[in-house]
Amino acid sequence: QVQLVESGGGVVQAGGSLRLSCAASGGTFSSYAMAWFRQAPGKEREFAAAITFSGGSSKYADSVEGRFTISRDNAKNTVYLQMNSLKPEDTAVYYCAADYRRTEYYIPIHRNEYDYWGQGTQVTVSS
Repeated sequence: QVQLVESGGGVVQAGGSLRLSCAASGGTFSSYAMAWFRQAPGKEREFAAAITFSGGSSKYADSVEGRFTISRDNAKNTVYLQMNSLKPEDTAVYYCAADYRRTEYYIPIHRNEYDYWGQGTQVTVSS
């Protein structure tokens, strides 16, 4: 059983930056693909970014490509989401998710592919 705890959310002005962290425990972190999803008020939870177990490959939603960067430190059991050039439409609760998958050849981007979820951290971007 993997436990995930997100941190780093907050309120930021448009154009600003935030870095989210997700600390994992209870499993072999280096065996899991990791992702960030987000859910805005009244909307479905959507994919933002994902990274393979080794950190060798990543994938982004079109809406965040070029502004967000996902990374991981397997020695610290932590995955990060660096968010730059934030926009009001980035306002959402951001969730960290884990999927047991040791391959560089497929990066899951669908909610139902992920087995473990954190409680989320709120990001609010003011205009």
